[in-house]
Amino acid sequence: MNEILLTILAYLIGSIPTSVWVSKSMFGLDIRDYGSGNAGATNTFRVLGSKWGSFVMIVDVAKGAIATSLYILIPFYLTNELARTNFMIILGLAAVVGHIFPIWANFKGGKGVATLLGMALAIQPIVALLCLLVFAITLLSTRFVSLSSMLAGIAFMVLILFIFNEKETMYRMFAIIVALMVIVTHQKNIGRLLKGTENKVPIFKNRDKR
Repeated sequence: MNEILLTILAYLIGSIPTSVWVSKSMFGLDIRDYGSGNAGATNTFRVLGSKWGSFVMIVDVAKGAIATSLYILIPFYLTNELARTNFMIILGLAAVVGHIFPIWANFKGGKGVATLLGMALAIQPIVALLCLLVFAITLLSTRFVSLSSMLAGIAFMVLILFIFNEKETMYRMFAIIVALMVIVTHQKNIGRLLKGTENKVPIFKNRDKR
C-alpha cells in the first residue's frame, strides 16, 4: 500500500506543469499556445528565452529526482539495493508520465526529457552527468534541443548496456525504454530536422519575440 501511495505521489510531483505556471503567472499567456505548443523546457527556451527556459528545465529535472527519491520513506528500500533500484525506476517513470500527462494542466504536458534526466541523476548520477554532457555539447554546437535530447537518450542506453554493462534486467529494459521514448516523443522534430525546418533555441537571449 505504501508503494502505491508513493507512486501516486511521484505522478503528482511529475504533474507540476512548471512551464504553464511560469508562462501564466509571469507573462499572462499559456506556453502551449505558442511555439511548438509543447509544455516543456524546450518550448520555454524558444518562447520566453534562456532565463525562464533554464528555470523550467531545472525545476523539471528536480521533479524527476525528488519523485525518484521517495523510496527513502520506506525503510526496507534503504538496505535492499536491488529492490531499491527497481522501485526507483517505478517512481521515476510515474513522474515522467505525470510530466507528459499532468493532472494539473488538463493532461497536456511536455515530453519528459528533463524529468527523465532527474530520474537518472537519482538512480545513477555518473551516467546521468555523462548524458548531460552529451546534451550540452550537442545543444551548444547545434542549438537543437530536440537533437540534443535524442542523442542524450541514446547515450543513456549505450552507457547502461555496453559501457557500464549494468546487470540488472529491469534497469537494462529501462535504458532501452528511455531511448525509445525520447525518439517516439520527438517524431515531429525528427521530420523537421530532416526537412531543415526545425527551430533553434535562443541560448543567450532573455526572451524571443512571440
